[in-house]
Amino acid sequence: MSSWPSPPPYSLVGKHGLSPVTNHDDRARFNFLAQLNTHLATNVVPANARAYELRVKPEFEKEHGRAPTDRHEVRRAMLKNSLFQTWSALRRSSMELRQQNGREVVLRQIADLNQRAAALNAGSPKLKLDPNFVVPPYIAKVDFHCMPGGYIDELAPDDVSAAANYDVGIFATTAGGLGRLNDGAGHALAGWLKKNAPELKPKRILDLGCGMGHSLLPVAQAFPDAEVIAIDVAAPLLRFAHARAKSLDVNNITFIQANAEQVPEPDGSFDLVFTTMFLHETSNTAIKRIINETHRLLRPGGLCLHLEQPQFEGLPPFEQFMRDWDALYNNEPFWTRMHEMDLEAMMEAAGFQREKMFVSGAQAVVDETIFGKQKEDVEDYGRKASWHVFGVRK
Repeated sequence: MSSWPSPPPYSLVGKHGLSPVTNHDDRARFNFLAQLNTHLATNVVPANARAYELRVKPEFEKEHGRAPTDRHEVRRAMLKNSLFQTWSALRRSSMELRQQNGREVVLRQIADLNQRAAALNAGSPKLKLDPNFVVPPYIAKVDFHCMPGGYIDELAPDDVSAAANYDVGIFATTAGGLGRLNDGAGHALAGWLKKNAPELKPKRILDLGCGMGHSLLPVAQAFPDAEVIAIDVAAPLLRFAHARAKSLDVNNITFIQANAEQVPEPDGSFDLVFTTMFLHETSNTAIKRIINETHRLLRPGGLCLHLEQPQFEGLPPFEQFMRDWDALYNNEPFWTRMHEMDLEAMMEAAGFQREKMFVSGAQAVVDETIFGKQKEDVEDYGRKASWHVFGVRK
């Protein structure tokens, strides 16, 4: 068995002005899911690799006279393996249980959540929703992460339940790896900017696909004098994000309901444009338009960053297969195609210069209020969530 420590109890989750209230049974279920997800990630995933190397791959080689050449061949072979079948079923079940528990928590207090959000949002010029906005079908027709209704479902006027469901469950899904406020990606991005672009003093910042605002707020806090524009297509997410930001006293962000394919802002009007785990939830056509928009919106010398998981190219076929699980079983239909794309070629076609592009890495900072003080020379057991940074200067 792995020496990975137990995940932190759900009682350590951070609170903000729109946090759903959880009772003993809610927290017990979330604690169980955190334990299950930790076990699956640290004990069963390595067992999948062993099953492939010791059983599945030799059987394939015996039948075909060669090793599998791509993730598709690996998948067809692994689908016959009982250990992979068990892991995959449990992982899918854990996501469905997370959504069911979160939905139960949120729906029994939906009126209170919506009232709290409405009070925080009332009369604010920094929340701009469009009642006539048409959500693109690649968002409207998908229940992302098995969440009923996806990001846009509205069960009542001025609803925030979709965002609240996501917010209340992600701590359990990540076993606290994104911190008390689930904003680890934002802290990773802010840390990357401090280390790799210390000269950057942006006056205007744009977040494309801001979602619930988890990843946005640390960046806005890192540049308190900047004007920050955050756009998303989903009104429930924007209501929640604005109320969340206001409750945490982050006041330099304007939230706008808009499509990242056509941003209602002037050419060359931003010093920093970024996305965090957003591109894989678009579409083949949309991603090209979004990349084109980043070029249009950046001023000369401006910086564009995209935080995502690594592209498939160059990864071993088995790793590609494991990373592709979300596309097949977690309602992420564009995951595969996006991770096959040549992002550098796409950015070049948009007008960026290839020599100004780079691929880097960003790591979340381990939340010491959850895990305690971390020693530099001690194994962190993978607690530092990490992302690839695909970036370019204009």
